[in-house]
Amino acid sequence: MAYAAWDHPEPLALGSAPLPEYGSGSLSDLLPTLAAGMAVPGMTAAITELTAADRNCVFLVDGLGWEQLRAHPDEAPFLASLLGSSRGGTGRPITAGYPATTATSLASVGTGLPPGAHGLPGYTVRDPATGQLMNQLRWQPWTDPAAWQPYPTVFQLAADAGVHAAQVSSPTFQHTPLTKVALSGGTFHGRLTGEERMDFAAEQLAAGDRSLVYTYYAELDGAGHRYGVDSDTWRGQLMHVDRLVQRLAEQLPPRSALYVTADHGMLDVPFDEQHRIDFDEDWELRAGVALLGGEGRARHVYAVPGAADDVLTCWREVLGEQFWVASRDEAIAAGWFGPPDRFDERVHGRIGDVVAAAHDDVLIIASEREPKESAMVGNHGSMTPVEQLVPLLEVRS
Repeated sequence: MAYAAWDHPEPLALGSAPLPEYGSGSLSDLLPTLAAGMAVPGMTAAITELTAADRNCVFLVDGLGWEQLRAHPDEAPFLASLLGSSRGGTGRPITAGYPATTATSLASVGTGLPPGAHGLPGYTVRDPATGQLMNQLRWQPWTDPAAWQPYPTVFQLAADAGVHAAQVSSPTFQHTPLTKVALSGGTFHGRLTGEERMDFAAEQLAAGDRSLVYTYYAELDGAGHRYGVDSDTWRGQLMHVDRLVQRLAEQLPPRSALYVTADHGMLDVPFDEQHRIDFDEDWELRAGVALLGGEGRARHVYAVPGAADDVLTCWREVLGEQFWVASRDEAIAAGWFGPPDRFDERVHGRIGDVVAAAHDDVLIIASEREPKESAMVGNHGSMTPVEQLVPLLEVRS
């Protein structure tokens, strides 16, 4: 609901946004830290709390946020028993990166780069070459993957250094552009069930004196989006994840470290007008906007030529109590997408003229343009702890 500007307190200060721990404790720091411990050239051990191992496995559970895990010890007794091991035994989480969404986070994991460098800074972003919105999860419309994300993955660099590198995931992901730009290098092994992935990941760990193995589970995230993280379906998925992690942990070969992490957390957003602001029905928010990108809690707003300042002013007046609202240059300079000195200029035009990150439990939906996304119960994307904080649970053999 929109109000006149004079009815609003001061908008949220941009400096109050809790930045991801780029360079010391974010997803983009994980694989470089593990690879540095295996003597891969050019890698830096940025997460200093971790101890080197010859064989490393990263099990990424889509949507397994730190706060959700801590709130459900009965459903996940094995995972809960590992909470004290997180981040090298400090018992602390790491952060996803902004925005806290799957395409961005998987690229951060695989490349070891923050979003402003690897160039996947959102769920949907504008392609400056075409002016169209590009969905970076589904890779629609088609864009040359190598041009969109030109940097080598950590898996590629590790394999070049003689490390046995492998990904064990669903066969449906083997040839996707997102896998190519974020997780390629070494060998991909498609396995249908979670149990098969756990067993084969353990085999791949044992296949080299130095090994770097990645495996993935998506269904927890799907349950959260469809039914919410307060649902029995989500809890049932968490129970299954707990059994999968224990299954893998019990099969670790000697000199191995297993790290269980996630790409983002999630929160349920109520279905009412106060919590779900509909862009398609709000003339103030639509004024001067050519394209609406991102997702409900992490929006990229692309203005018609000459209207960027007016759009920024309007979005701050209408949403400034509930969202951190920044111009493109302000968001980059504030470090939302990573350290400004690591920002790649090719990414500049992909970021919205206005960037809006949710502070409260609220969404900017688009009921006509994005009917499926607008109907989701569980959501994520912004910089709040429930979305940003993810575990880094550790089991060693």
